[in-house]
Amino acid sequence: MQKFFGASIRHSISDAPQASSLEGYQAQLSEPRHQTDPHVLVVGEALIDIIAVPGRAKESPGGSPANVALGLARLGIRTSFLTALGPDSKGQAIASRLRAAGVEILPESWSLPATSTARAEIQTDGSALYTFDINWTVPAQVSLPQVDHVHIGSISAFISPGADEVEKIVTALRPHATVSFDPNIRRDLVGNKAAALKRFERIAGLADVLKLSDEDAAFLYPGLTEEEAARTIASKGPVTAVTKGARGSLLLSAGEIITIDPIPDVRVQDTVGAGDSYMAALLTALLRRGRPQLEPLAGSELLSAGTFAADAAAITVSRTGAEPPTLLDLQAFVTHPSSTSDTDQFAI
Repeated sequence: MQKFFGASIRHSISDAPQASSLEGYQAQLSEPRHQTDPHVLVVGEALIDIIAVPGRAKESPGGSPANVALGLARLGIRTSFLTALGPDSKGQAIASRLRAAGVEILPESWSLPATSTARAEIQTDGSALYTFDINWTVPAQVSLPQVDHVHIGSISAFISPGADEVEKIVTALRPHATVSFDPNIRRDLVGNKAAALKRFERIAGLADVLKLSDEDAAFLYPGLTEEEAARTIASKGPVTAVTKGARGSLLLSAGEIITIDPIPDVRVQDTVGAGDSYMAALLTALLRRGRPQLEPLAGSELLSAGTFAADAAAITVSRTGAEPPTLLDLQAFVTHPSSTSDTDQFAI
């Protein structure tokens, strides 16, 4: 089975969009589906986000892996999703939203008595503070589809009893599929820090692409800068991205490091799902070109992939809740970036 990795979208974060940049987006939009198009399996939690701002609260489907699955599907990637849902209205709402985008939900996902929830209290700067009511299990016997790539992340990679099964799934699929991992660590949920670090490093050692936030890096590798933490991880092999909130992001591959500056003048509604949109767009950029095996990426490829991901995150923070963009949204953003502009820089 062919593995997919690598693409070129834009070549500069700071320059005005060039004709070739728009052509790259248009090529993605007009490109017909083929049997060789990548098929991605996302494994992880889906839940209901309760977004609370002063005076009101809104419920919407969420969960980091679910957001990544949604983001991939909206960007045209064939996506299957293994999660844990309950047979309640919350589970049905999650399933309806994902299916509307084209995500296939594996039947083994209906495994809980009640769907999990996360409450996000939106702060004055647009950031979110979370509390969770999570139940995460994966059946021991799952009929897995034949895929080109598997993505795992967040709570599901760390909390028992499901985390062990997630690791087994990655190990089983890795011989014929590339792997990505976003720890998206919730400190209150991962338990013992030493055990969490060991699990993180085991899974990171299986990954071809790894994204973490500056908060993840500080938790896992205290005392190291984000770049030092990224180099520690990248030395084990994976293409590594670190998102740094309003300070942008950086990407490493084969010892080469690229910095993506923050996109200025984005009207920030909230940051819910921004990192997940970054992850989905980064994978979309990297999955678009077929290669017989994963190869180190040149600086220009890292830059274009990181720029594509940053654009997707910028669109997401201009919306309320985890609403990843489509390719049409990204094309419009490149053509008219001022449509989401104000005076703030976004955080991912």
